[in-house]
Parts: sequence; structure tokens; C-alpha cells
Amino acid sequence: MLVLNRKIGEGIVIGNNIEIKVLEVQENRVKIGIEAPRQINILRKEVYDEIVNENIKSLEIQIDLEELLKNNFKME
Repeated sequence: MLVLNRKIGEGIVIGNNIEIKVLEVQENRVKIGIEAPRQINILRKEVYDEIVNENIKSLEIQIDLEELLKNNFKME
């Protein structure tokens, strides 16, 4: 993990087309701005984690359903 110190108005560039800038700092909160192409998804980490967990649950349900169908409809 790269750790950087930035002041208000300073930023970092990722690749050729993503810029992250510190906009404001208040108490224990930092407001950042992100400039990136529209086709790049930008999610808060907690939202991303929830999506991943829901996808895993969905996959587990699908696997369980496939097993249930295999067991109930065996060709003999």
C-alpha cells in the first residue's frame, strides 16, 4: 500500500486519466474529489464489499439450487 500525505487542494494521479484531490478536512473526515472517465465505476468501499457479499450469496444459492435439481431429477 502506498501511503501519501496531501494537503487541501493537492492530489494524486492514477494512470493517465484518474485524479484524486483533497477538497476539505474537518475533524476526522476528509472530503475527496475524483475525476475519472465515466466508464470507470467508483464505489465507496463499504458499498463495494456489500455487492461482493451479495454476489457470493447469489452464487451459493445458485449452486445449492443446481444440486437440488440434480438430486431430484436424476435420470435412471
